[in-house]
Amino acid sequence: MSGGTAIETHALTKRFGAQTAVRGLDLSVPAGAVFGFLGPNGSGKTTTIRMLLGLSAASSGTATVLGRPMPRKLDSVLPRVGALVEGPAFYPFLSGRANLLRLDTADPHAPSASRKARVGMALERVGLSHAAGKKVKAYSLGMKQRLGLANALLRPRELMVLDEPTNGLDPQGTREVRNLIRSLAAEGTTVFVSSHLLAEVEQICSHAAIMRAGSLVAQGTLAELRAQGQGRATVMTPDAGAARTVLLRLGLLPDDGGAPETVTAELPADFPAPEDIVDALVEAGIRVRGFTVDAGSLEDRFVALTGEGFDIAQ
Repeated sequence: MSGGTAIETHALTKRFGAQTAVRGLDLSVPAGAVFGFLGPNGSGKTTTIRMLLGLSAASSGTATVLGRPMPRKLDSVLPRVGALVEGPAFYPFLSGRANLLRLDTADPHAPSASRKARVGMALERVGLSHAAGKKVKAYSLGMKQRLGLANALLRPRELMVLDEPTNGLDPQGTREVRNLIRSLAAEGTTVFVSSHLLAEVEQICSHAAIMRAGSLVAQGTLAELRAQGQGRATVMTPDAGAARTVLLRLGLLPDDGGAPETVTAELPADFPAPEDIVDALVEAGIRVRGFTVDAGSLEDRFVALTGEGFDIAQ
């Protein structure tokens, strides 16, 4: 799907009795993007994904996936979507290969003539060829996660929806999944990744949205989201006390303490140009050994919007 949006929602809402799990969600996922869907535990990410895939009915609002309304056009949309949601479930006494063959057989849209070849290719792509004949009950959590990804890759997809795809993976497995997502994007597939790991999202995503308590609090390109975070200025000087005085005079609020001979301060959106800060320090006789300005990070923006750190258990 080229151009336009792969996923779009308007006022999408899900209530469970008196509790509102997702509230008035207006989400826009550009076609071809690697889109990070971020938020702490209980923020409504998985509930949203379930509505997008027709696994749960919305209380109100609308959702469009690959240009078709969901869940009304479920039958025509789902064959074009690969998904890994809430952890994969497999028959424990069957091998990984046998599980995929069984799942592919159950797909009425899957061509039987190429079944074995496609299963073999999917297992190879997620690094499970060596364990294809092993019973799934002997698989680690990370191996089961890989098998779930292989299932989503059995046929070419226009959209991949991945809920915590690196859950249970070791660092090597995480790198492999990261490379897999990049390769899918290079092939033109839109990838929608729900995650709480900002470091992962920053490495692979072009766009992101941040959820908090069922509401969307920010979305855009990663550059746009980072720009909305606060930057920081760091001055390396043996005259730390005098440097703090100068920064205060400029309207900045230097941090207390920190490393010796280092002064840091948050920079508001209208902060002075870096060279103006350095000029003011030098004019005041401050010996400046180093000066850096760090732009706001995605983590800064996430913390500001959700009040939580970046590594939040799901």
